[in-house]
Amino acid sequence: MERGSRESFTRMGTLGIEEECFVVDADGRPTSGTDELVYEHDPPEILEGRLDHELFKFVIETQTPLIESPDDARDSLLAIREALVEHAQNYDYRIAAAGLHPLAKWQELEHAEKPRYRSQLDRIQYPQHRNTTAGVHIHVGVDDADKAVWIANELRWYVPIMLALSANSPYWNGFDTGLQSARAKIFEALPNTGIPTHFEDFEAFDRFERLMLETESINDRGELWYDVRPHTAHGTVELRTPDGQADPDIVLAFVEYAHALVEALAEEYEDGASGHRHRRELLDENKWRAIRHGQDASFIDRDLEGTVELGELVDRECERLDINGIRDVYERENGADRQRRLLEEEGPDALCESLILQTQ
Repeated sequence: MERGSRESFTRMGTLGIEEECFVVDADGRPTSGTDELVYEHDPPEILEGRLDHELFKFVIETQTPLIESPDDARDSLLAIREALVEHAQNYDYRIAAAGLHPLAKWQELEHAEKPRYRSQLDRIQYPQHRNTTAGVHIHVGVDDADKAVWIANELRWYVPIMLALSANSPYWNGFDTGLQSARAKIFEALPNTGIPTHFEDFEAFDRFERLMLETESINDRGELWYDVRPHTAHGTVELRTPDGQADPDIVLAFVEYAHALVEALAEEYEDGASGHRHRRELLDENKWRAIRHGQDASFIDRDLEGTVELGELVDRECERLDINGIRDVYERENGADRQRRLLEEEGPDALCESLILQTQ
């Protein structure tokens, strides 16, 4: 059983960005293209070893190379996106991004044949059969294993903020769910998802990971699909919260926020802060508010004294961490609202076109 270790956690502040996107046809409709793009043709050099697919043959995933500094994140993300778009165009495909593709109907789409996914389909059944989700995963390097677990514990409260700002999946299986991020709810139907519980230290997390593998609850550690987790192979804390995004500026705002949060929490840990032991149920309530209301959400505050509006939280976080990206995201039209408006005012063609991956 492949496992990571304490020794993986060696560097502070590095970054990695994983994006799940949709392979679509000339009209922006979902189509099975990952066999051709991943297996049958060599991708551009920058994508070698960094291009894979997900459960469905219309969901493709990229990973950036290791990003040494936040200043390099934009160039790295755009280079990966440009290579993916060009690779797809060579075979008459396009690439789109959102938390869920609004016109994707899971019963009509092909599952990948990769043994890992066939095993998951067999084991998990219906919740995995319908899992057409696509998200953004952000890795931030941490130089100590116990510190990484402590930071992941603290990040749990911040997960709903990112989800509310990223909410970009109102439609699932062809209908309006009434949610801002239906992706988050669809994905939570799988085992080992959602906001995790608190772990005492790295040993406690390692013991949990090992038990899940030994009891065949999971086939590999990558099947711990929580919203935030210490990644025991990469030596990172991984935030897996945001919906997929066509606009790179939105992704980069979350990268900036995630990096600043991890750095600030690392300082708290080093200063001997005791941390919070929030109940998972309260964190789940905040996540539900993000799923349902997106940018109109209010949250149970971190000190558990009353509620705070998302806009106030965004201002507070930008001032505290000296960042601006998430304020820019908050001040724009929310992704889910934009999808609804475009469908109503201009129809499905305009909606599909609005999700095409941007490369600048």
